[in-house]
Amino acid sequence: MSPARPDLTRQGLVDAWLGCCRRVRARDDVAGVGARLIASYAEPARAYHGLDHLVDVLIQVDRLADVSLDPDVVRLAAWFHDAVYDPVRADNETRSAALAERELRTLRVDPAVVTEVARLVRLTVTHDPGPDDRNGSVLCDADLAVLGRDESGYLAYAQAIRAEYGHLDDASFRAGRADVLRRLLARPTLYGTTEGQRRWEEAARRNLTRELATLHSYGG
Repeated sequence: MSPARPDLTRQGLVDAWLGCCRRVRARDDVAGVGARLIASYAEPARAYHGLDHLVDVLIQVDRLADVSLDPDVVRLAAWFHDAVYDPVRADNETRSAALAERELRTLRVDPAVVTEVARLVRLTVTHDPGPDDRNGSVLCDADLAVLGRDESGYLAYAQAIRAEYGHLDDASFRAGRADVLRRLLARPTLYGTTEGQRRWEEAARRNLTRELATLHSYGG
């Protein structure tokens, strides 16, 4: 049975973090590392990649947990996947993976788990796991589940992404965003798990196509 799904409260996240760390036998300053992670996701500039996103990814990992080889390793990767986030930089995933390695080593987590968590975090650069990468497919599908929201939910997501890239003028943002959408739509499937495809593929493609058309209407 999967652990109870985290809620949107700080205490809910704390409980989810402590439970995951207990199951992977983390030791020492577990609470301190969790507090730092929650604080990082609570940074005010994070219009999208904040606490709500973390909670959503954790919920989707739980939903897909039976697919993964080790759900708690994937949960740890979810905790760290956007721990470092600066929209001006292109190395957020690499820096987040390095943070995961440092912090999990201080908690004396099994080195094999640390290595796998860091690999999974780096995989979110491309969201393109191999066909046999069950852990990677679960994390990437959970991270991209937002693309399969209903129309109003997707619009809220797209608006939050635009807010995070407020340092870009409209033309630059539209060009970059359109390139991302085209690359996603060119993939044979957006989701690596059968459940992800069933739940989100159709709606995600519809949302991406609609947003791309909107960008094109403004010259993107």
